[in-house]
Amino acid sequence: MGVPVFILAGLLVHFVFLASIFDIYFSSPLVHGMTPQQTPLPPPAKRLVLFVADGLRADSLFELNSNNTPQAPYLRAILENNGSWGISHTRVPTESRPGHVALIAGFYEDVSAVAKGWKENPVEFDSVFNESKHTWSWGSPDILPMFAKGATGDHVYTFCYTAESEDFGAQDAAELDTWVFDHVKSFFNSSRSNQTLFSALNEEKVVLFLHLLGIDTNGHAHRPYSKEYKENIRKVDEGVEEIVSMLESFYGNDGKTAYILTSDHGMTDWGSHGAGHPSETLTPLIAWGAGVNYPQEVTSQLFEDNFLKEWKLENLKRMDVNQADIAPLMASLIGVPFPLNSVGTLPLEYLNNSDHFKAESMFTNAVQVLEQFKVKMSQKKRTTLSFLFTPFKPLSDSEQINFLKKARLYIQQQKYSEAVSLCKTLINLALEGLSYYHTYDRLFLGLSIAVSFVGWTTYVILVIIKTHTNLIKAAQINNKESTGPLYSFMFAGMIIAFFLLIQASPWTYYVYCLLPVPIWYAVVRELHVIQDLAANLWSLPVGHSVGFLLICILGIELLVFSFFYRSTLTVGLLVFAGWPVITQMWVQAKRTTLIWTLLCVFLAVFPLMPVVGREPNIPLVIVAGLTTLLISCFSLASFSRSENKYRGKEDLKVYFYQMFSIALSTYVVSSTHNSLKNKQGLPVFNQIVSWMTLASSSALPLLSPTLLFQRLFSILLSLMATYLLLSTGYEALFPLVLSGLMLVWIQMEQEALQHYGLSLRSKLAVFNFAYATDITQFRQLHLDDIRRSFFFVFFIVTAFFGTGNIASVNSFDPASVYCFLTVFSPFMMGGLLLLKVVIPFVLVSCAFEAVQVTTQLSSKSLFLIVLVISDIMALH
Repeated sequence: MGVPVFILAGLLVHFVFLASIFDIYFSSPLVHGMTPQQTPLPPPAKRLVLFVADGLRADSLFELNSNNTPQAPYLRAILENNGSWGISHTRVPTESRPGHVALIAGFYEDVSAVAKGWKENPVEFDSVFNESKHTWSWGSPDILPMFAKGATGDHVYTFCYTAESEDFGAQDAAELDTWVFDHVKSFFNSSRSNQTLFSALNEEKVVLFLHLLGIDTNGHAHRPYSKEYKENIRKVDEGVEEIVSMLESFYGNDGKTAYILTSDHGMTDWGSHGAGHPSETLTPLIAWGAGVNYPQEVTSQLFEDNFLKEWKLENLKRMDVNQADIAPLMASLIGVPFPLNSVGTLPLEYLNNSDHFKAESMFTNAVQVLEQFKVKMSQKKRTTLSFLFTPFKPLSDSEQINFLKKARLYIQQQKYSEAVSLCKTLINLALEGLSYYHTYDRLFLGLSIAVSFVGWTTYVILVIIKTHTNLIKAAQINNKESTGPLYSFMFAGMIIAFFLLIQASPWTYYVYCLLPVPIWYAVVRELHVIQDLAANLWSLPVGHSVGFLLICILGIELLVFSFFYRSTLTVGLLVFAGWPVITQMWVQAKRTTLIWTLLCVFLAVFPLMPVVGREPNIPLVIVAGLTTLLISCFSLASFSRSENKYRGKEDLKVYFYQMFSIALSTYVVSSTHNSLKNKQGLPVFNQIVSWMTLASSSALPLLSPTLLFQRLFSILLSLMATYLLLSTGYEALFPLVLSGLMLVWIQMEQEALQHYGLSLRSKLAVFNFAYATDITQFRQLHLDDIRRSFFFVFFIVTAFFGTGNIASVNSFDPASVYCFLTVFSPFMMGGLLLLKVVIPFVLVSCAFEAVQVTTQLSSKSLFLIVLVISDIMALH
């Protein structure tokens, strides 16, 4: 296989591997074609008011202040005297969009759908708003439009403030909530002079949705324990009281309005969300008004947490729900059909109604979930041969009929508690069945991908051995190559394709199932390489072969574990620190070895630190900037004393400009955070400097000298200027330590070459990137080159996870981008945060390129080893 064909095949194979993850594991669970289900009895409420306090933690609302006064007096009085309360348990990802979808549509949005956009509907879904007669909503332009767009007809109305209003650096983000409350009041006032609107507001099945973003914005900007966050909760409490009073007056206290206050997600102590920490997944739920139960006093309650005692709510019944359960609760209160895609279970404890109504509502809920199960089952049945189809046995067709008949009979006999219990069992079974059919082909497809992965990795290993080592004898050309394997694999491919065709499988199934055929055919064609390799291995001492294999497995497993436990990287770096001692290299290069060991130990500290964003520390960022300037001065002095002095003043100008950028970035970081702390917003000058620094950082290194260390140093200065602007704490020191280790690594690899007698030691100081590398000087691979490739992969993983930037979703702190922008813009902010993650990666990659060239290895050979290590990790 030629090089271009090999590269193209590799790209295609890896694209399929990547796409398969989303297709097999994160495909949308939604089905369509169900019929709406509605409780036949009249509902208790004519209208529903939904307050969603974005980013509000359960403990922040329910806990008492230091003087034993409630944080939200009005809402506290409601749950003590008028309504029901509990904790709504959210699911990962704890973001605004999936949280609102769970609340209003009753299902948990899949990861791939969330990745497709914040403002668009990647999948069609039904919602309480869509089923209502009219829905009026006020709040964020990031949330409201998606429910209006997903609705059939024009009965969902949105009133949004501008996107520019969502400013983390604003004087008071609580103004966002004030805007909502003021607009709701003026809207109802204006309806008195608009007969059409007045009539619509007085109809049944009306929903009013108030999305309150201020708490979330203040939490991101100032943290949940800040004065601003708590003050915002108080303002929301006052605003809710005013709205309730206004609505009761407007509707003449008719007792037909139900109220629900909850949150889409919580927030960590360090002001972020997205992962599964309890502070993110525990949100408050308070319901009151028409059809809602009054407070229920109890003597004892059993919960694993100690919240009840902390909140002084031990004697009031706490009723916890899953977030998706709130959608059927809202539908039941105003008598609209349950959202078609809802997987929530109606929390009957919240309802203040007859047992008959509760039983009928539960029956409707069961039928609605069962409808989804039946559609999912029929879809899977259509694409599977009848003799291969394995149905979900606990819920066969006859069992479904029995459940429904029995439940209906119980209701007719007024055995309501038995009917409710049976319906809950049916819902649980239907949900299990939905999951069963949703993952029906997962094992089959996963095995196909795994077989392809193993085949591809095997083939790459054979290519490395064949073309980049001396282990294999020159292959004898056989013009009459056997066509038996080709026909066998073609026949196997035809059988697989025919099998998929008669099952009417999706086209992606053909890709996943047929991919192993050409890959393993390519492996079989290299059978002579396998035979020669086996002969070579048998000639080696068994202990050496087994030991080498165990070290390789241990090293790769260490890398895999680092994805789950960052501290694993510390263990690896400490082992690296002892590498020169184990190999006796320290004897020939004591000074270089000592620096290597110290830097490995310093870098090993970072994975033990808390993830970035938890504790902002701007003074540390300033220290990192000043340290970079100090190192720059010493480095320039060192370069000037070297044999290869600068060609002219232009080279010095580049370095001085880069040093000036570092100084300016340090000032901008300090100035910006002081300005935001004083609620004066982002200074325009700072914003301009930040974007200019970002723009120039990629161009300036190209103007620097092309000598090895001088070019690498210029790259560090440019990237460091940008990295400082994106830093909020100790991570600003990370690129300095990492790049220092990378420069020493280049020198250590030169010592290793001499140690193993692979080549004479060359002068790194005079190496010039401008000179074309003579490919005839490239040598064949040595066992030590596997270690070099492993080092590269390990340093790449360390670059990603060293400060926790990717290790946890909720470590993405918006404060990192405040020097560039403070107005909420998810894609822009996400791009800048991604850049922050990539910068250490670039530093490691540049160092690896230098290692590859200075050790006289072709980039292709080292890349192939890296590919094998990465693919084995990916297979995990």
